[in-house]
Amino acid sequence: MPDFSLATFEYRAAILVLALALDWVFGEPDWIWRHVPHPVVIFGKLISGSDKRLNQRRYRGGQRRLLGAMAFIALVALSAIIGVGIGFFGPFAELVCLAILLAGRSLDQHILAVATALGDNIKAARKAIGMIVGRRTDHMDEAEISRAAIETGAENLSDGVFAPAFWFLIGGVPGLLIYKMTNTADSMIGYRNPRYFAFGWAAARFDDLLNYVPARLTSLFIVFASMNAKGGVLLSIKTILRDSNSHASPNAGWPESAMAGSLDLWLGGPRHYGNRLRQAAKLNGEGGDATGANIHHALVIMRTALWLFGLALLIFGATAFARGMIAGWQMITG
Repeated sequence: MPDFSLATFEYRAAILVLALALDWVFGEPDWIWRHVPHPVVIFGKLISGSDKRLNQRRYRGGQRRLLGAMAFIALVALSAIIGVGIGFFGPFAELVCLAILLAGRSLDQHILAVATALGDNIKAARKAIGMIVGRRTDHMDEAEISRAAIETGAENLSDGVFAPAFWFLIGGVPGLLIYKMTNTADSMIGYRNPRYFAFGWAAARFDDLLNYVPARLTSLFIVFASMNAKGGVLLSIKTILRDSNSHASPNAGWPESAMAGSLDLWLGGPRHYGNRLRQAAKLNGEGGDATGANIHHALVIMRTALWLFGLALLIFGATAFARGMIAGWQMITG
């Protein structure tokens, strides 16, 4: 039975602070993942196997949707069972699992690589941005590369850090693994195209649900981190309220709008996927054009948001500790 007691939240907050620190110090140690498969890679193979076996042309739309939903529910249930099993090994196992599945340092490094490559030459920058976005990059100019990097950074700050942290706080390791399985499934089969529209429907809708609160929480921390940014707190809030719901995603528009207002840039707009041009809504359409320097500014805001999140967790833990000390003193003194 889920435990939503204050003591449980305090325990998970303490582990989360340590995991955020471990992730920032060590990031993704490649030497480990060259010998042992990363959990997300394992999730991906399970999802891919379900796709190959069940998402076949002989099934119609309704059948595909049902089969996709059944496969997804089975994968989510498996994730929860594994999470419960990990919990039996105690706090250290939970800490290691959480640190592995947080992506703060990795995200920072990938975005920084784009900014660094832009300082060298446009071809290197196109290659670097192609590592982290699904859109076509071969003809991108500096502004398009910069926008893509900033948008990806803002969205993945939610998906890769705040959301897994939030669901760990709510549901422990089972909640964490359920979220990571769902988010991985959405990234693989959650597309609105003929192949996946029906089969990936359940994964895409559940991912929208699980990211609803974390996306808005991320935007809030971006706002807090915007005090010294060009656009500042007020423009960041204004852009969220005006533009977040114009985004194609019900969640990604929140952190991206917050970042667009914070930097006083316009994000979104047209982008190519293969040979198809997609006209995405502009966020903070009156803002300036993005440059490589703005990627560095965005990284500062992302890092500050993470530090503020960690600080909030520490304050929560310190308050709980103080409350415990007071209660203990009252028991001693009668």
